[in-house]
This record gives sequence, structure tokens and C-alpha cells, in this order.
Amino acid sequence: MARNVDSSRVEGKRLNRTFGGDAGIFLFLALSGAFSVLPMVYSIIQAFKPLDELFIYPPKFYVVRPTMENFVSLFQLVGNLWVPFSRYLFNTVFVTVAGTLGSVVIASLAAYPLAKHEFAGRKTINKIIQYALLFTSNATQIPAFIIMAKLGLVNTYLALLLPAWASTLGLFLMTSFMGQIPTERLEAAKIDGATELQTFWYIVLPSVRAAWLTLIIFSFQSLWSITGGNYIYDEQLKMLPTALSQIAAAGIARAGVGAATALFMMIPPILMFVIVQSSVIETMSHSGLKG
Repeated sequence: MARNVDSSRVEGKRLNRTFGGDAGIFLFLALSGAFSVLPMVYSIIQAFKPLDELFIYPPKFYVVRPTMENFVSLFQLVGNLWVPFSRYLFNTVFVTVAGTLGSVVIASLAAYPLAKHEFAGRKTINKIIQYALLFTSNATQIPAFIIMAKLGLVNTYLALLLPAWASTLGLFLMTSFMGQIPTERLEAAKIDGATELQTFWYIVLPSVRAAWLTLIIFSFQSLWSITGGNYIYDEQLKMLPTALSQIAAAGIARAGVGAATALFMMIPPILMFVIVQSSVIETMSHSGLKG
């Protein structure tokens, strides 16, 4: 009886501690989430403010007189562009989609041998990839421009696509995830008669689904907001963010248009994140890499 009483007390204490810990974690995450979402909420509110409310100090997180005038002005200005708006939109959509797909495919294909095959120089290449993550885009702008100019790729889509396809972060991410796949699983597939390509397609890629879905989020967000100003000078090839920033950068009178522009550019990455993020969480919670 004494043992039963003691065990019930211990279990009760454990449950109490667990509940308190869960409550504390939930409160911390709720506050962190609210703090993180605050800039996005503020951007949405700003887009619906009339011009006189945009410059009130301290800034308010609500609209006294909501208006759609900012969006109406944006669409009017877009309709008067020398180059059709559809052209800018096509440039950005094409570069974003092609760059994202190419980044995922190339990073996956390159990561597979680096993670699961032994060959001369493998460790050296992995070290170079890790060191390359230390360099920011600002440090590589001049060398990158010289390379593109020597290759004759200035004023072409490839000037934006090639750096996206050669993303060091994507390659490092895919290599790290593929390295966790048990080698026994791949050997069993080969014993069953699977080719290298079949093993990669049916075993490796499904096992690292969370990795390439995460890479899709990163690539889409970075490419959607890219301006390409370092390589693109032809107005017909300029990206949508460049055109919208030029419209919104015409003085204080267009501050509302600038807020509407920010909201317009923010929507597609958010939608992509919401759609893909749920798949990432589902994959990481239901799939395992244990043999």
C-alpha cells in the first residue's frame, strides 16, 4: 500500500511538473509568436491608412479611417508604365519558379554523392561548402559580376538563375539530411535490383522531403524579392520589385503607395510558406530516418 501511495504521489508530481512546463513553454512561444508577427500586422495596417495617418507619431497599430486609395493609386501608376506590368510580373514569376525548381533539383543531385558515396576529395568539397556559408552576398558581389560579365550573361535571366541554382545553403542543407539516411537502407535497395537513379528517386528523396520542402521556402522567398539590379539593365528584363520600388520612391506623396506595394510583395511568400510549412511539419513528425 505504501508503495502504491508513493507511486501515485510521484506520478501526480510528474504530471504537475509536466503541466507547468507545458504552460510555461506555451506562454513563451505565444509571446514570441506575437512579437514575431507584429511587423507583418503593422505592414498590413499601414497599407490601409490614408496619407495623414501614415506619419502620426507614435505610430498606431490601428486605422482610424481605412481606405483603399493606396491600392487604387498603385494600380493606376502600374497601368501607366512604359513597359507593361505583365512583363515585370512574368520576369519575377519565371525567375522565381525556375530558380526554385533548379535549386532543389541541383542541390539534391549534388548532395547525394557527397553524403552517401566515398570518392577522392569528398571531405574537402564538404569543407569548402561549409566555409562558403561564411561569405555574405555583399562580399561576393564584385567577383560574381566579373564572372557574369566574362560569360556574357549580363542582361539575361541566367545571371539571376545560376547563383540560385548554385546555392551553397541548399547544398549544405540537403547534404546534412541525406547523411542521416541509414546506409543499410540504400544497400538493401541495390540488393533488390534498384539502380542508382531509382534508389535516389524512391528512397532518398522521400526520406529528405522535409529538407527539400524547406529549401523551396527559402528559395522562393529570396527569389521573389530579388531586384537583379546588379545584372539586369534592360527595362524589358527587370524584376517586379524593381518596378514597384521605382513607383513608390517618388517622394512622401507616394508613401501610401509604398505601403500597398510592400503588402502586395509580401503576400506570395507568405502563401508559399503557409502551404509548404504544413507539409514540412507533417513530414518531420511522421517520417523517420532510422533503419
